[in-house]
Amino acid sequence: MNRRSLLSLGIPAALAMAVPFTASGVAAKKQKTSELGPLKQGSRLRAVNTGTWIDPETDLNLLVKRCEVEGWTLEVPESVKRQWRWFSGTDQQRVEDLENAWKNPDLDGLIYVGAGWGGARVLEAGFRFPNRALWTLGFSDTSSMLMAQWSAGLKGAIHGSTTGPEKQWKRTTKLLKKEKVAPLNGKPINSGVASGPLIICNLTVATHLIGTKWFPNLNKTILVLEDIGEAPYRIDRMLTQWRTSGVLHGIAGIATGRFKWKGEVEKGDFSMNEILKERLSDLNVPLIMDLPIGHGLPNMALPMGGKAILNGEMGTLILDNE
Repeated sequence: MNRRSLLSLGIPAALAMAVPFTASGVAAKKQKTSELGPLKQGSRLRAVNTGTWIDPETDLNLLVKRCEVEGWTLEVPESVKRQWRWFSGTDQQRVEDLENAWKNPDLDGLIYVGAGWGGARVLEAGFRFPNRALWTLGFSDTSSMLMAQWSAGLKGAIHGSTTGPEKQWKRTTKLLKKEKVAPLNGKPINSGVASGPLIICNLTVATHLIGTKWFPNLNKTILVLEDIGEAPYRIDRMLTQWRTSGVLHGIAGIATGRFKWKGEVEKGDFSMNEILKERLSDLNVPLIMDLPIGHGLPNMALPMGGKAILNGEMGTLILDNE
């Protein structure tokens, strides 16, 4: 996943906290039972950038206006366009931005702008969640934050972008308002039906969290993976790490979103879809591919930890709001 090329493709989001290890090194903290109310008229949001710097001329007015249509106010502090080396400020500055936003009782949610690389460094630098639920929105690099938020026992993380067509944005707002959304359709590979909480992430980012306190326990979950700019042999290498590390033990089902790569495949090599199928289809769980999720369009939003049903017969992923 190329650090700079992601910036024009979406606006990621998230948060994180250190949590206890099990003997296998996988976070095992139980989810808190406190519920998070829907965003509504008068809700206040703030933009935060934990990753790579963005062009100071970047116009975020469309995002502000999209929020205004929903009756929400989005604050865009100057710090989101700050620059230090290839980051949007030093690690400590980004930690402080996040802490100040998360601890602000007047805020109902955070939207992360920028991407590239940097979220995991904020975690390493000492960011810790206050004990409150909060809506967060993002993907790509900040899927590290989304995963860590879930591992910390806090609900509210949405995997999705703020750019893109209106239909895509409307799905995101429905999730933030706790309204029902349409099923997502993919290509059925392995039959069977699985249910469980969703874990959605960028494969490269999540691979580099394996063995840390921010990687969630995947037991009985439905895993959704996506990536961009990685050759099939690199995808093979990363998925082999997932398999041999044991983190896929007990998983309920797997789905893949978009895996964008523009390179050529040598004669006899695996194509992208072939290596995904080869590495995932023998896990004996329902598997579907080609969901409209990830870098590119559409990038349909999903809630981290949301209850879902993965139907390997029909090739559908349905959120279970019952």
